[in-house]
This record gives sequence, C-alpha cells and structure tokens, in this order.
Amino acid sequence: MNINISNTNGDPIYLQIVEQIKTQILSGELKEGEALPSMRVLATQLRISFMTTKRAYEELERDGFIESYTGRGSFVKGQNLELFREEQIKRVEALLMEAGDTARKAGLTMEELHELLDLVNGGE
Repeated sequence: MNINISNTNGDPIYLQIVEQIKTQILSGELKEGEALPSMRVLATQLRISFMTTKRAYEELERDGFIESYTGRGSFVKGQNLELFREEQIKRVEALLMEAGDTARKAGLTMEELHELLDLVNGGE
C-alpha cells in the first residue's frame, strides 16, 4: 500500500490517508479481504501520530471501506460500487453547480465553459 502525505495539500493528514486508501480499494489495487498495515506500522512508515492513523481507520470503517477486528487487524471490506458511484455523481453535480454559478458571474458563455471543461479534462 502506497500513501503519500503532502504538507502543502491543505487537507488534514487523516483525510489524505482516507482518500488514498478509498481510491486504492475502488481501483482494485487493494482487494477485498486484504489486510491493511496496523495503525502503528502505518504511523511509523508515514512518520505521523498513531492517533492520526487511528482516526483515518475509524473513518474508513465508518464509511464501510474496511472492517477491523480486535487482535487481528483491519481488512478491506467488499464494496457496493454502485452506491459509491452515486455518491461521486452527487459530488460532481454539486461542484458543477458551483462552477456554473461562478461562470455566470464571470460572464462566460456555455461554449466557453465547455471549452474549459475539455481543457481541464486533458482535451478529451
């Protein structure tokens, strides 16, 4: 499992861990039933506080991405990918609504907004 922490990201460290583990689970890099490093091991590897990794794992468990068992560790839980996809669509919709409002205030046309969207998506 590869996790990179950025001090310039702006997000709290525990959220950076949560998002990267979620991404690895959803991409299939981390498989259902696969063991995660212990909280202490991960804290040592990342040179961060044990409490930070504990908070990240608690968040992942609360969101249904991992299961933790006393004395055994934490494991990747089977995912309902359709539910996650729906949550992501809602998030994109909210961001697009915000972008649309900002574009209107800036006087951008729909064509200009489409061009910007194509540009940020690498011209696809």
